[in-house]
Amino acid sequence: MNDVTDHDKMEEQEENFADLIDSYSPGLNQNIRVGDKINGKIISIGQESAFVDTGSKVDGVVDILELLDEDGNPLFKRGDNVQLYVTAIDESEIRLSRAIAGDGGIYLLREAYEGGVPVEGKVKEQIKGGFHVEVLKRRAFCPLSQMDLKFVQNPEDYVGMGLQFRIVRLEENGRNIVLSRRKLLEEELKESQSGFFENLGVGKVINGKVSKLMPYGAFVELFPGVEGMAHISELSWSRIDKPEVVLKEGQEVRIKVIGFERDEKTGRHKISLSIKQVDDDPWTGVKDRFKPGDKVTGKVTRCMKFGAFVEISPGIEGLVHLSELSYAKRITDTRDAVEPGETVSVMVKEVDETARRISLSLKDAAGEPWMDVTEKYKIGAPVKGTIEKKEGFGLFINLEPGITGLMPKSKIATSDDAKVIEKLRIGDTLTVRVESIDVKNRRLTLAAGDGAEAADWKEFAPDKQNQLGSLGEKLEAALKSRP
Repeated sequence: MNDVTDHDKMEEQEENFADLIDSYSPGLNQNIRVGDKINGKIISIGQESAFVDTGSKVDGVVDILELLDEDGNPLFKRGDNVQLYVTAIDESEIRLSRAIAGDGGIYLLREAYEGGVPVEGKVKEQIKGGFHVEVLKRRAFCPLSQMDLKFVQNPEDYVGMGLQFRIVRLEENGRNIVLSRRKLLEEELKESQSGFFENLGVGKVINGKVSKLMPYGAFVELFPGVEGMAHISELSWSRIDKPEVVLKEGQEVRIKVIGFERDEKTGRHKISLSIKQVDDDPWTGVKDRFKPGDKVTGKVTRCMKFGAFVEISPGIEGLVHLSELSYAKRITDTRDAVEPGETVSVMVKEVDETARRISLSLKDAAGEPWMDVTEKYKIGAPVKGTIEKKEGFGLFINLEPGITGLMPKSKIATSDDAKVIEKLRIGDTLTVRVESIDVKNRRLTLAAGDGAEAADWKEFAPDKQNQLGSLGEKLEAALKSRP
């Protein structure tokens, strides 16, 4: 005997038919209401309308004009996701729109107000404290502070524009309508920021724009409404004192995220940035680029008591110790030899890549002045010099930078014009003779010049005839009177 009767089959068919009707019945879509925001996929695009998957049993319909830009170009294509608002539900369809627009009564305004649905409005004129905006053929008011995210400097620029607003007050049966565009923009911005933060992480390199410079660093806008801060130490591999040295406000930059965390109390994100780390560390492989004995050019960055720091490549600083500043003279103050900002030639003495240290020499780059002293100065040859220092045992006379000789007191005493030489002062010039040269110990002995070569300093000698005075004249007269 067959257990399934004809009656059972008829009941099963009726149930299936009921399910079929139910699946196409818009009246059963009680989960969708006017004002709801729908995030759906475009399933087809026609000449006048597009159909959107609402996630329910009935697809939504949106006017094709809603999906075009101001120039009539499509903003979306089939398969794209769109966010739309439910503006109407009837027995045959779910109407969708980017905002409520056109003619409408107070019930549409109330639906938009209570459901938070954006409304289309046209800015008619600027009035005291804000703007007169026409919404659904009704007069509404938008405060100046609610027109945009940023401060409105030129209100007249908004007049005549068609914009979307959020109704924030609806009173007196539609005679008192207050709008806010800012709230709508903030919601959209928050939503787009959420997607931005999801893709942001430490190590990511992105584009940004310098929004503000401070003494301690630079603020960079990474996304509308999202800023990060790059400390001054992260702006350049070179040492800088002010951000203005390498950046200016409004400048586009490539930047690396080196820190990213969210404050659970405020909900705000703290983003630490670095501009210098976008490029490789300049100290990597520095020992292959700079070797002991290399002569390079650099800029003095700092003068310290113990020496001067010289940047020989962006981000690469070396130290010229005080003892390596000059062969020509003994340096006790770094600024006697160099100044910050000055371009100098230096010689690389030692490179320690691990410790990030480079030793430099200014004097070795200039050359050892005693190297060819025997070729330049011959024994017995006259040469001009300048008195550099006076001591009890003699005079130090400088012949050229780095070459100073001594004229011993014994050499001065045997000179015909010893008294004249002793009266000379520091800075005075005179002609001397080279008596001996000791290159190893850097010693050069000098003696007073003879004959015509001594004329330079003999001009300082007093007139000997005048020194005789009247006594000389009497002696001369007595000699002439002798028979």
